[in-house]
Amino acid sequence: MNSHNGARAGSGAPIGRRPANGARPLTLLLHVGSIVEAKMEALILEPSLYTVKAVLILDNDGDRLFAKYYDDTYPTVKEQKAFEKNIFNKTHRTDSEIALLEGLTVVYKSSIDLYFYVIGSSYENELMLMAVLNCLFDSLSQMLRKNVEKRALLENMEGLFLAVDEIVDGGVILESDPQQVVHRVAVRGEDVPLTEQTVSQVLQSAKEQIKWSLLR
Repeated sequence: MNSHNGARAGSGAPIGRRPANGARPLTLLLHVGSIVEAKMEALILEPSLYTVKAVLILDNDGDRLFAKYYDDTYPTVKEQKAFEKNIFNKTHRTDSEIALLEGLTVVYKSSIDLYFYVIGSSYENELMLMAVLNCLFDSLSQMLRKNVEKRALLENMEGLFLAVDEIVDGGVILESDPQQVVHRVAVRGEDVPLTEQTVSQVLQSAKEQIKWSLLR
């Protein structure tokens, strides 16, 4: 009996209990830590509907013609203007269409004296951002009768605001088909005084298309 008790005393913790050295709790803690880290990384990289952080149009001096920010990455006008100057300086002399700047993905293109930018997060899909950029550019090209330059744009700012609102709402991409955008701008334009002749022609053309589609 004494030898049996001695064996139990020297064998460590009783059967069914964790060892006193804490090995299992440490392993469990490391495992839980790995799970939390993985979940945090997945949360950061999880795809979001809020794809677009900003849409910008600058002139050939880097001055703002149009800017719409969809989050508080740059909460003040001063910060926004500084970012716009930085982005213009880094992109206006390059032939590339994609850049990483200040932790953001930037897609862009130019036309005569205009520079178009669509901004997303650093892990955003460039193809999605490029789809927004191309849709905006092609929509304006149709509305301005392919005369995509500063003067024509300034004379048609109402159409620009409507087009951007049709493409992106609160950072969420709504439309990537320029034909649909121009059509919806035409419909909404019935309630908006767009006096510029080129925009009026777009509205009239869209109305005629609707009429013929109804007659078929």
